[in-house]
Amino acid sequence: MSRESKLVKNTFILAIGTFLPKLAAFLTTPILTGYLTKEQYGTYDLVGVLVGLVLPIATLQIHTAGFRFLVGHKDDRDLAKLYLSNILAFVIPVCLATLFVTYFFLPSDDPMIRLWICIYLFFDTIVSEFRQITRGMSRNLDYSISAIISACVKLILAVVLVQLMKQELLGAIVAVALSPVLSLLFLFFKIRAYELISPKVVEWKVIKEMLAYAWPMVPNNMSSWVIRMSDRFVVTGFKGLAANAVYAAACKIPSLLTLAQTTFSMAWQENASIFSKDKDVDKYYSKMFGAMMNFYAGSLGLIIAATPVLFPLLIRGKGYEDAYDQMPILFMAMFFHCMAAFFGGIYIAFKATTSVGITTLVAAAVNLTVDLVLIKSIGLYAASGSTLVSYIFLFVYRMIDVRKLVKIKYDPVQVAIIIGLLLIESALFFFKTLTFNLINFAIALVAAVVLNRQIIKAMLRKVFKRRKG
Repeated sequence: MSRESKLVKNTFILAIGTFLPKLAAFLTTPILTGYLTKEQYGTYDLVGVLVGLVLPIATLQIHTAGFRFLVGHKDDRDLAKLYLSNILAFVIPVCLATLFVTYFFLPSDDPMIRLWICIYLFFDTIVSEFRQITRGMSRNLDYSISAIISACVKLILAVVLVQLMKQELLGAIVAVALSPVLSLLFLFFKIRAYELISPKVVEWKVIKEMLAYAWPMVPNNMSSWVIRMSDRFVVTGFKGLAANAVYAAACKIPSLLTLAQTTFSMAWQENASIFSKDKDVDKYYSKMFGAMMNFYAGSLGLIIAATPVLFPLLIRGKGYEDAYDQMPILFMAMFFHCMAAFFGGIYIAFKATTSVGITTLVAAAVNLTVDLVLIKSIGLYAASGSTLVSYIFLFVYRMIDVRKLVKIKYDPVQVAIIIGLLLIESALFFFKTLTFNLINFAIALVAAVVLNRQIIKAMLRKVFKRRKG
């Protein structure tokens, strides 16, 4: 199987496990915004932010080593046993100790809500370890199914507990807390994890080896968390929970682009790692850079054009009108985030995890500085603006820095045209008129087809070949 075919296959399989959970999350949004107060929804949003902070600290990102060390050895169950056993031996006691301390600092006075948040953090941490081992074994379909199970459980419980039983914030927290449990059980039996867990193979030497690779990813993930989520805490601190709820709602639709990015990044990390030693790796990475820029730009354009329809469907509660004005800035921020993540896959391929951490750390500092300086003067625009500035910085920084590892060639004309096109689409969206929305849709549709014509042609050829066969 060619490199491109392998990438397409893995992307398609992982897309199933990414799209359906995202769809479930968006279907959950109108339930939460409709049945929770703005303050409750703001608190609920902060729980998700907390997971992004506690998880990398508690685990030191050791699960990233599980994936990277296993990839390319999919049939070696002895190796899978070695890494899974050592990961769990490290993660479980550390996680329990971290949660014991975390319980007393959670943003809620209700002890039941605190308890359920801790339950959520524990099971979400453990299922993350299992998923990365599953990916390392090249069982991407099992990975996707586990994600779908988690998302479906969350959606069903949100309907039952929040909408039907009126349990409000507690019901929402219980729904997310129980969602990873069935997913974990599925993976445990599907990959026969009971055969892969043995205290006999636990060695401090192996744990140290994995941590040496993984720990630089901790500042990376914390910095990513700062870029993505510190805005929420700054907004909450200076403007209150209601303002955070508005900003959280504003992020929902632009984050749809990360649906494509998350799917591609997982498949790209695997491909970039496996083929990093090929002689034509420079040419291959350069080709993928151009293709991904076209794909993300085309996808984002369609999302921008669809937002006037999606916004009233997904954001149901009152008082969220100001979220609409933040979206053009966040659309551009998500594009640069996706392109920066492309370079992250190359760092992983060459095991340059320190570079990943340094580049993201600097971008996080930029984000937080801009946020704190401007939040009092321009309000929510400081949050969205700081996110855009930090992701542009991260994109440019990595574009230059990654050339230390591989000589990627960029087409400056292509980059300029795509950024200009996205700026025009974002500006048309900002005016909120039917005429400009229709023009935007026409531009987005034509641009998506033209930019991705090679991918579309390749897909059509395969369809026609199968029909003839």
